Formats: sequence, structure tokens, C-alpha cells
Amino acid sequence: MNFPEDFLHYVWQFRSFDYSGLHTVAGESLKIINPGLLNKNAGPDFFHAKIEIDATTWAGNVEIHLRSSDWLKHHHQKDPAYENVILHVVYEHDAEIKRMDQTVLPVLELKNRISADLIKKYENLFLTLTDFPCIAQIGTVDPLIVDSFLARTLIERFELKTNAVIETLNELNGNWEETFYRFMARNFGFKINALPFEMIAKAVPQHIYSKHKNNPYQIEAMVFGAAGFLTDQLEEEYPRKLKAEFAFLRKKYNIEPVEVSVWKFMRMRPQNFPTIRLAQFAALMVKANHLFSKIMEIKEVNDLRILFEKLPVNDYWKTHYHFKKEAPGVNIQIGKDSVDNILLNTVALFLFAYGKYTATQFYISRAIKLLESLPAEENAITGKFRGAGVKIGHAFASQGILQLKKQYCNEKKCLSCGIGIKILKQA
Repeated sequence: MNFPEDFLHYVWQFRSFDYSGLHTVAGESLKIINPGLLNKNAGPDFFHAKIEIDATTWAGNVEIHLRSSDWLKHHHQKDPAYENVILHVVYEHDAEIKRMDQTVLPVLELKNRISADLIKKYENLFLTLTDFPCIAQIGTVDPLIVDSFLARTLIERFELKTNAVIETLNELNGNWEETFYRFMARNFGFKINALPFEMIAKAVPQHIYSKHKNNPYQIEAMVFGAAGFLTDQLEEEYPRKLKAEFAFLRKKYNIEPVEVSVWKFMRMRPQNFPTIRLAQFAALMVKANHLFSKIMEIKEVNDLRILFEKLPVNDYWKTHYHFKKEAPGVNIQIGKDSVDNILLNTVALFLFAYGKYTATQFYISRAIKLLESLPAEENAITGKFRGAGVKIGHAFASQGILQLKKQYCNEKKCLSCGIGIKILKQA
């Protein structure tokens, strides 16, 4: 017996066993009218089942175990929640079980009713040491089934991310603008520098920048000052000017800079240095105020892109990667891939989160439309699934793949996965 109880849940739910001539271990005739609804919380495994035993129809719950004696091991004999169990389904019957009123619980043994082929398919999924269990079979599954389940995992992923958005929203007393600003700032860090970007967003709230929208130098000074890059001795005119501005603004707004050591530069292309990202972030603060409101109004993807393109980045950065590192020919604009990343991880997320929070399907649909218009992500995970024969045409699908891998493949939850269930059902 090389499978867990979950496998028997699958077998019972989909009637994937020989149910001809069914009878209980006591020899009573048995007919399954309705296997019931799978319960993923505490209590019996299946609710609202309906069976017929010796011409008597019973309605109630079904409990499933590998062995009958597991009922005793799990102390169900002392739990009133299990008094409405009408059938005990087990792989192997090894003990008579009685309810609290001492009536014998009917038992269906599946030991000789599950095909060896089905057990082998299950073992092939669960005992594999590959990158994900169905790597050898997923390419044979109907793309419609794969796409359908990826739609579900995409929604799961965005609902989980929405929880983090709502948590921050509550922290900020329902201020959507400030919540969006914090998440967007973190996104500008592109994982490796996400935390320090979030720290400077907390140090300098968005509404402070709006007070200085007509003075780019002051906005740039607050960004680089809060980031800790204006504490050293600086020789060039531009950084010295920023340092002087920040000395005043720091006192005015009580800005506490982060430690410059938190920023990561190692193993990174200069174009992605945090100093360049900070210059672009400052330029975005100069270009646009109330970004969340603007994004909620814009309906076309190209118009959303324009918000993050052609930013008024200071010309100083055309010849610098760092305040102390001159380099000619620097591209100071955010690249298309980076813009797509922001649209995916912040803009689409907030459209979805706002739609969920306000129960407005319009914004959820806009989020999905945006994801379907963005290219699929290219990374090690999506590469493995492509190699296995899965077509990933847009960001909607690639986000679904990431959730599938994290919540189902890594956890070996093939029996909760529409793709895994289809593979088990295939002849």
C-alpha cells in the first residue's frame, strides 16, 4: 500500500474502482446513489452522501481510511461529529467499528476493487524525482483542460496577493493611493532590492512628493536621500545639490534614511543598479501624481505603458551608474520588460484587488484582460513546463503556472489538481 488516504478520496469521489456487485464486509448489498461532497475541513471526509444498503436508503456522511482501525487511532469513536457517518470506506478492513450507540458501522473494502494500473499511474506521479510530478504526462493532456485549471490557479494566486494588499490598505486607513505607491515602490526593486525600496516608500509617503511636483531636484533629493546615498562626501555638482536640498527636506519632513548597505549591486547589470532604478522612480514621482487614480481610469494597455515610459530622468544619469561611477551611454529609461513587470505585478494586481474589495467585476475583468495582453514570463519554472509541452501564451498563463508549481506540484497535491486528475483518468 504505497499511497496516502488522499488517493482513496480521489477513488471514492470519482468512483474510480470496480463497483459491480458491491457489498459491505458483512455481506449486505450496497449501492452508491451519491458519493457526497468532499470536505476539506474538520469532520467526516464526505458530506451529504446517499447510499442504499439491503434496499434501505441512507443519507449522511462518509469517512475514508486506509484501514478500519484508523477510526480508533483518530479517536472518532469519541467524537459526536462522526455519529452521522453512514459508511466507512477503507482500503483494508482490519477491525470492527462501532458508533457511540454501539451499532456496527457498515464498511466497504476497496482492496480488490482498485485496478493495479490506476495505482501505478498514481505512483508514477508521486514517486517521481523530476521538477514536477506530471512532467512526462502533462503534454498529453487536452490544452483546454490545462488552460482551465491555470485560470483557477491564476485566480488563487491573485486572491492570495490581494490579502497582502488589503492588509496594507487597512494599515494605511483605507488609502488606496498610498497603498499602491508602496507596492509599486517595492516592484521597482525587482525582487533583489524590493525591501529597501519599500523602506524608502515608508520613509517618504507619496503625498509629500506631490507638494514638490514643480521642483524635480527636491523630489530627487528626497528619493536619494531617503535611500542613504547622500551621506558621503560628494564632489560633482548634481549630487552636491541634492545633498544640500535633502539636508533641509530631511528636517522638514523628519525623513530617516535607510542604511546604504541594504542596497544590492553584486551580480547585477549596471542598467539594473538600484541607483538607476531610484533615478527612474524619482522621475515617475515627478511625472505623475495620484498614480492609482490614473490607472483606474486608463483602459488601454498602451496608455498604461505611457505612464512608465519616457520618464524625465535627470541627464546626470546618462553618464553615470552611480554617484561615484561615471560611464558613458547609459540608457536611463525603463525597458519594456521592466514596464511589463510593473504592469503585471502591481497594476494588474491592484485592478484585481480593488475589484475584489469593492465587489466590482469590471475591475477584475480589466485585470484579467491586462494579463492576457502581457507576454508570458520567461523563467526557470515556465521553461520547464514549456519543455514538457505546455503552451504558455501570455502572463495570465505564466502566473497560473507559477501558482500551480508552488501550491500543487511542490506539495504533491496532484489529487486536488485538475491536470493530475485528468492524467489519472486517462486510459
